[in-house]
Amino acid sequence: MNVKEKSIKELEILCQDIREKILEVVSKNGGHLSSTLGATELIVAMHKVFDVTKDPFIFDVSHQSYAHKLLTKRWEDFDTLRQFGGTCGYTKPSESEYDYFVAGHSSTSISLGVGAAKAIKLKGEQETRVPVVMIGDGSMTAGMVYEALNELGELDYPLVIILNDNEMSIAKPIGAISRMLSSAMASPIYQKFKKHTENFVDNFGESAHYIAKRMEESLKLITPGILFEEMGINYIGPIDGHNLSQLIEIMQTAKNLKQPVVIHAQTIKGKGYEIAEGKEEKWHGVGPFDLSNGHSSKKSSTKSATQIYTEALMHLAKNNDKIVGATAAMPSGTGLSELMEAFPDRFWDVAIAEQHAVTSMAALAKEGFKPFCTIYSTFLQRAYDQVIHDTCLMDLPVVFALDRAGIVGEDGETHQGAFDISFLRAIPNMTLFAPRDEKSFHQALGFASEFEHPCSLRYPRGSFIETDLPESAPFELAKSQLLRSNGSGILFVGYGNGVGRAYETAELLEVEVSILDLRFVKPLDVEMLKDLSKKHKKWFIFSDSSKMGGVGSAILEFFSKEKISGVDLVSFEYEDEFITHGNTKQVEESLGLLPKQLAKKVEALI
Repeated sequence: MNVKEKSIKELEILCQDIREKILEVVSKNGGHLSSTLGATELIVAMHKVFDVTKDPFIFDVSHQSYAHKLLTKRWEDFDTLRQFGGTCGYTKPSESEYDYFVAGHSSTSISLGVGAAKAIKLKGEQETRVPVVMIGDGSMTAGMVYEALNELGELDYPLVIILNDNEMSIAKPIGAISRMLSSAMASPIYQKFKKHTENFVDNFGESAHYIAKRMEESLKLITPGILFEEMGINYIGPIDGHNLSQLIEIMQTAKNLKQPVVIHAQTIKGKGYEIAEGKEEKWHGVGPFDLSNGHSSKKSSTKSATQIYTEALMHLAKNNDKIVGATAAMPSGTGLSELMEAFPDRFWDVAIAEQHAVTSMAALAKEGFKPFCTIYSTFLQRAYDQVIHDTCLMDLPVVFALDRAGIVGEDGETHQGAFDISFLRAIPNMTLFAPRDEKSFHQALGFASEFEHPCSLRYPRGSFIETDLPESAPFELAKSQLLRSNGSGILFVGYGNGVGRAYETAELLEVEVSILDLRFVKPLDVEMLKDLSKKHKKWFIFSDSSKMGGVGSAILEFFSKEKISGVDLVSFEYEDEFITHGNTKQVEESLGLLPKQLAKKVEALI
């Protein structure tokens, strides 16, 4: 959609149409709502000023990029948002040439912008191309942002950074002065005057430089821009992020500067949908809902694994004041919000800073506390060095509770919890285990609370697979539980939520099979596995994890070490590829992982 020739009035109408389209689709499909509604004018202004066919448009996390998708030939396809085979909820270059980079994890955008600016400089294209980055204030809590800004200020390459601020509040008097000054500083007259002044004082030595610099700093001290200016980056703002004419004027000025610039724009979350306007976390990412009242369209009576985690950890924390915990900007998603309310001095949201979360919890463990570091499986990847260097190297008893392990559905490739077993299993001193249902989850957390070494347990998004499983035995280090035994010579090995999948698959077979709840993938139950290898020559592995380095791999390594032969092992873990977005059942079906599909595979192999 070409916005270049549209008037301000036409663009304002377009913004309204975009919001209506987003609300219509997200209310049916679910998705990110409040932030993407708030960013509408910013994105329309970006498309007005910059050239999306040449200029890299880089969105941090990219959950707020729906307006960008609608403006780049995806209006009709937008109805398929987050559906299997449909439009992705994040930017995705394989979906559109107008999506510059894959995004889904936060705080990568400015680094990407710096890299793009370097490439543009090397290619001699600075007169015709300029990268433009949109980043939310939440993403500014991560260290990677400041690493990029530090280099950018030194390079002084053209790069426009739009800081979408929908959280910071500025008092009205100071805010009014700041807006007045920012408008002046953004004007071509001021920028031209600033350049001439710099040239003038160059002829009058250090004293003139000092006086000019102090005068400018005295103005900027009453704006939030002093940090950026001190790093060598121009700052404009704060400005009204919903005022299109002002946004377009300031973006054009920033583009013409040919220097790094931060445009600080204040927006309202949920803008245009009164029910969602404001700061409520629940409107960040939503399931299908009724547009008329905002009520969820889906009701589930089944308790989620996250709810079970909250209840179990709350019980432990009430009886043990040494239990503490942290999450990284996901208190509701990880179930830690209730513990933060109950124990505000013991449970923390450290913002989007997984590395800091892990290392700070390691120090608490060193001081004799029992930290529960509660993070989505996909986001722990961001703190891998801290798990190794700051936790396991000193053998500190931090518990890593990994929510959203396995397929997470509509968020897709960047969020699937496929790799935690593979990358954690390689670390010395790390113990890995997983519950299979509600009771075993309580037992697993009880075990973790008393374990004196680093450990990790994983659990799925939503509820555990509901099956009529046998009573769970207490958790003991490196002990599995044999749930069903027979003489057919066929063994199903389940890990975590894979136990329920193994049971469902077994129910569809005519032949009886033995079923083992592995429980610990590191260390393994050596004696149990040795014994089972003598009686069962066909093993099938069920685990919601990557095959490479996963549960099947661990057992094969064990067979090799113990020189066990004659066992045929087949793993139903994920293949070596990234997993697309869509309804979880549809994604599992595409991977051949539904119980009816697995049953057919087993029958063909026995």
